[in-house]
Amino acid sequence: MPRRFLQRYMPRPDTLKRQRSLRLVTPLIADARLWLLTRRSVANAFSVGLFCAMLPIPFQMLIAALGAKVTRCNLALSIGLVWVTNPLTMPLIFYGNYRIGSFFLDIPVHEVPDRISTRWVAEQIQDIMPALVLGSLITAVCLALLANVCIRLVWRWHVSRHWRQRRKKRQRRRAQIASEFDD
Repeated sequence: MPRRFLQRYMPRPDTLKRQRSLRLVTPLIADARLWLLTRRSVANAFSVGLFCAMLPIPFQMLIAALGAKVTRCNLALSIGLVWVTNPLTMPLIFYGNYRIGSFFLDIPVHEVPDRISTRWVAEQIQDIMPALVLGSLITAVCLALLANVCIRLVWRWHVSRHWRQRRKKRQRRRAQIASEFDD
């Protein structure tokens, strides 16, 4: 992954420290190790962020921040990736997780009525919850592992491509210098 690309869109720790609303997490923001952009820290941040995003629980961002602290990965990326499940995508993702959980538990899927109400959800929650939790955990683990491996491979490919370009540039420069001496 291009480090400069990620740095362009990441917030600066010093600006976050000055915000009053974040004063409780200032020690976490102040830790410089949580702002590094290395192959390991970015890959682990994707794993932590996407894992937390798939969990059907409140305070996903807080859990992602704690996960970033424990795994020493990039704090901003792990928190930002939690927003994969935003209010627009959450119903589809969690319904998919519920279907995956139903498949593994071998229970019939409750069909969604034409009009979803809180009353319907409250009546069905006891039947839905085990499948939703299992499906969410399966999806979270698979997505976290896949993201980690993919980020590491893409990062390695990007670095090796950059090295090849530098090598070709040096060879051209040497050939140009050699041709100047031959003349």
